[in-house]
Amino acid sequence: MALELSRKSFTKNAYRITKDRKKTALRVRVPGGEITAELLLKVSEIASKYGNGKVHITTRQGFEIKGIDITKIDEVNKEIQVLIDGFDINQPNGEGNGYPAAGTRNITACIGNSVCPKAQYNTTNFAKKIEKEVFPNDFHFKIALTGCPNDCIKARMHDFGIIGMTMPLYEKERCVSCGACVKKCKGLSTGALRAENYTVVREHSKCIGCGECVLNCPTSSWVRDEKKYYRLAIMGRTGKKNPRLAEDWILWADEESIIKIIKNTYRYVDTYINRALPKEHIGYIVDRTGFNEFKKFALEGVNLEEVAIERNMVNWNGIIYSGAENDIGK
Repeated sequence: MALELSRKSFTKNAYRITKDRKKTALRVRVPGGEITAELLLKVSEIASKYGNGKVHITTRQGFEIKGIDITKIDEVNKEIQVLIDGFDINQPNGEGNGYPAAGTRNITACIGNSVCPKAQYNTTNFAKKIEKEVFPNDFHFKIALTGCPNDCIKARMHDFGIIGMTMPLYEKERCVSCGACVKKCKGLSTGALRAENYTVVREHSKCIGCGECVLNCPTSSWVRDEKKYYRLAIMGRTGKKNPRLAEDWILWADEESIIKIIKNTYRYVDTYINRALPKEHIGYIVDRTGFNEFKKFALEGVNLEEVAIERNMVNWNGIIYSGAENDIGK
């Protein structure tokens, strides 16, 4: 019984229950997916000293240090303080006590505009900013950030998918009517640009903010607005109960609004979560209460900018495992 109580305690400490009941695996948070070589060596050192020498790179860009003896958890918690400090993780339970929660999963991000020319913003920095606002928390949230509509991080498989958008600005006097931007927009994106009377016309309703016009203009007639905008897709999920892709809710959203919406959603979940379950994904709660009730909580105190486009109603499709899969092929 004491061991079971201990397990409940250490799983909240970001340790995993494994097949070998005497062993565990530690989930190491890496907000935004970026780690220094020095911290990477520390992960390796802990794995060799306390684990079985193996580290699993998770789908959420963190690490699981495998094969840790559960009797060594207190020692490991002191050892990982270097990692917690190095990633600047909030730790209200004090130094040497390990991770303060396990529910909110590691916030993932593509490599962002520090490397990728297509990315519209620094995804790692924004991920770290969100981390500071929402962690620690035991509610099961999954958040992912991607720099452009190519969506390398698979943001639409998460509760919150934050997709970078650029507002392209046209400087007509630089344009030589070469047609490069129109060609690229038609071939690689949504055809939001067209040539008209030796100039280029942009149809805002078609523009997804991918920035291909900026990247491919030889005379810099198209430039990125300094203001950062995002597409917020919500309530995507995998798993065995109605897996589905996230649907767009707000286009041309600003950073501050997105952070407020995510924080408000924690309050919504705290109000409506089914506490009889060990965990409950946000999307199931939204399905139960209805989208409008979620929206009432999520938008409280949020002041979207004038350019933002909000869908009044969001509906989701997806696979529903209810026995119907047995009819496939009939």
